[in-house]
Amino acid sequence: MRGGVTYFLTLLSIGALYFGSLYFVSRPSIQSVNVDLIEPLEELVVVETAPIIEYTTVDIKSSCKLSSSTAKKEKAVIVVLVRNNELNPMRRTMREFEDRFNRKFNYPYVFLNDEPFTSEFKQAISAMTNAKIKFGTVPKSMWSVPKHVNETIMHEQLKDYGNRGIMYGDNLSYRHMCRFNSGFFYRHKLLEEYEYYWRVEPGVSFYCDLDYDPFKYMKENGKEYGFTITLQEIPETIPTLWEHTLRFAHQQQLNTTLLKFFGDPTGGYNLCHYWSNFEIASLNLWRDERYQAYFDYLDSTGNFFYERWGDAIVHSLAAGMFLNKSQVHFFNDIGYRHDNFAHCVDDGSLGNCMCPENIPNFDTNPGSCLQGWKNYADKGHQWDFKANGDQILEFGQVISNPGRAAV
Repeated sequence: MRGGVTYFLTLLSIGALYFGSLYFVSRPSIQSVNVDLIEPLEELVVVETAPIIEYTTVDIKSSCKLSSSTAKKEKAVIVVLVRNNELNPMRRTMREFEDRFNRKFNYPYVFLNDEPFTSEFKQAISAMTNAKIKFGTVPKSMWSVPKHVNETIMHEQLKDYGNRGIMYGDNLSYRHMCRFNSGFFYRHKLLEEYEYYWRVEPGVSFYCDLDYDPFKYMKENGKEYGFTITLQEIPETIPTLWEHTLRFAHQQQLNTTLLKFFGDPTGGYNLCHYWSNFEIASLNLWRDERYQAYFDYLDSTGNFFYERWGDAIVHSLAAGMFLNKSQVHFFNDIGYRHDNFAHCVDDGSLGNCMCPENIPNFDTNPGSCLQGWKNYADKGHQWDFKANGDQILEFGQVISNPGRAAV
């Protein structure tokens, strides 16, 4: 009996060992569970995250336009003339400019000042962009009263302009700025390597996302000068500038097609000009020997100081003499404000622009010249200053040729 029990227990133990071994052999180990679970999860993460990253970084609406940011950039620069005490308005403007445009394209900046920039200014500005920045000082030769100007007469004129309440009338520094922007900024050594520039000033605002490269647009379409606002000048600031411009055109025997945009029916100046606090233009337009001759002639009169000639008028009339309408571009899609003058196109709540509600669009203001620009013929109107042309010199005065029609 005892032997039978022993035999039974032995068989039971053998069976338990046999079936137990089968269980443990067939059961996956903890290590193999981790491998089986983790490896597929890692593959899944790779597969799933790649398209997520792609979709979250591409703006489907403007993906075609944004592709230009990866293309070769033009030899272009953002030019800013600013002083150390304008840091706060400059930072606000730069924040908008970066958000609206330059964070996509990273065009370099050149900051210029008639005095050395402070470390605080340079550090604060450099922290606002990934783009390359250069800070430069305007040479005294570009920011001083030239020797041919009679300073006694100049100060008398400054006083007179101030007494008459003309804007910036008694401000000598303003005249330095206008003369510098008219005839010297494009000759600054920090701009030598560039072909195009975008002028930005402290305190201005930008209201529209710009998803294409305006410099590339200018080059590919043969544009030399771009603007957003065109308006009339204060006549007291430029009493003789039009006369001198016509005199120069006659001396050079120019044949123009755009200058008549700035003329009135009597042959005088209608005061219209492109506002140069916003400019996207070719630096070679000003480097051209014809423009340099024009500036040198104007500068020889001393009237940047005796009167109050602005660079906006000088640039505009030069464009009128040396360009045709097809070479000048109205940037309708760039929302912009300077002081209380704004240009902006309301393209809806889903559009690229957020126009200011408290500042009206200047385009419809009676002082705007935009409608005249739109109405001006694309082929222009010929104005011939050759010896037998529309203008002649008589007793030192520029007059209409009696044998030709007036403007």
